[in-house]
Amino acid sequence: MSGTTGEHPNLAALRRQVASGEIDTIVVAFTDMQGRLMGKRVNGPAFLDGVIDHGVHICTYLLGTDMEMNTPDGFELMNWETGYGDWIVDPDWGTLRVIPWLERTALVLGDVIDDQHAAIPISPRTILRRQVDAAAAMGMAIKAGSEFEYYLLTDTYEAAVRKGFVGLERFGHYNEDYHLLQGTKAEPVHGALRRLMHRAGVPIEFSKGEAAAGQHEVNIRYDHVLESADRSVIFKHGAKEIAWLDGMGLTFMAKPDHAWTGSSGHLHMSAWGLDDDRSLFFADGASPYGMSDTMRWFLGGQMALSRELAIFFAPFINSYKRFAVASWAPVNVVWGRDNRTTGFRVVGNGPALHIECRFPGGDMNAYLTYAAFIGAGLWGVRNRVEPPAEWKGNGYVATGCDRMPRALYEAIRALEESVAAPEILGADVVAHYLNAARVEQEAFDRVVHPWERERYLERG
Repeated sequence: MSGTTGEHPNLAALRRQVASGEIDTIVVAFTDMQGRLMGKRVNGPAFLDGVIDHGVHICTYLLGTDMEMNTPDGFELMNWETGYGDWIVDPDWGTLRVIPWLERTALVLGDVIDDQHAAIPISPRTILRRQVDAAAAMGMAIKAGSEFEYYLLTDTYEAAVRKGFVGLERFGHYNEDYHLLQGTKAEPVHGALRRLMHRAGVPIEFSKGEAAAGQHEVNIRYDHVLESADRSVIFKHGAKEIAWLDGMGLTFMAKPDHAWTGSSGHLHMSAWGLDDDRSLFFADGASPYGMSDTMRWFLGGQMALSRELAIFFAPFINSYKRFAVASWAPVNVVWGRDNRTTGFRVVGNGPALHIECRFPGGDMNAYLTYAAFIGAGLWGVRNRVEPPAEWKGNGYVATGCDRMPRALYEAIRALEESVAAPEILGADVVAHYLNAARVEQEAFDRVVHPWERERYLERG
């Protein structure tokens, strides 16, 4: 177990904080398939007396539920026949941090393991770890960062339930993209979010109004990919807590309303040498734009597998409502230099040259999203997959290219037919997340929606 040999500096500091009474509660957390933080709150002395040596036990079902915490059939690793036993959350002490928006509370993220200390292969953080290891075996360290868009609501989550999620009120009443006056009005929330996140070890570099009333964007500092993914999941969870504590709601839903601009989770990624801080994406004098062979092939793999791996970065029914022409969300699998209409945007100069993927929405699970795009990129490098020619101009009208799936069921079919996905992620991972997507689709298909009654009740 982590922490049994040697003492991580973070753990040593925690011992002092618990002894002084500065910290009395430690949250031990991991992400479920949907990207939500799950776990337990542990009393300080109990944490030091047991968790540091043995981890925290959780029910296996937590990696086999739908959004409503139902336990659907079809999951091999957890079901009624297996008895829904226990797994263990093994703390990663490098993630331990004080949570400044909660009283006397620290948080540590962990990896899900069994009682033999074997990693659970379908756990999102494990899936990403394996892609990090695969990159290292090819001499690469992957760095990444995300931009997250979200809506700030004057309705709390509880108020939204009482309203039946209809007529939700946004904090703002006009398009506030870069608009400093509108941003000032919400600065008590967003300013607190930036400052508190920084104190929690989640450095927010920028925040700004985004392209719709009540919509905001933050940029989380670029770093090694596992660290960036950890920051992303902490940010999403913490932002909701901070808003709620201030009497508001905050949502990362990809498309909360058909009339609202969708919320993105743009992913920036590059590859670096293992033993030096040398960009593997930039080659001085290379064409086009200084892109090295490695970068071209990495991009080629990502583009070739975008449709097949879509459910790993667009996991929900609603995710696909965001992919709409002229909506600031891309629809076509094309790339361009500093072109926001393309699915892949090549940006930066010199060693800062990198790939921005604009397909993920704010609803993404960062571990799965990062893993999918690393895996696709490495596959491209191994197979020397050249990307198609740059699309210059409006990427929404691009022809002769793949289009992102129009709905979850189309993404399911693309993954079912994929040869590369099991090779990259493992057949067990693909089967598990395919089942999760099918469950989501079937739940949606069973419901008659208000749009249908309005359209067909009288007129049909």
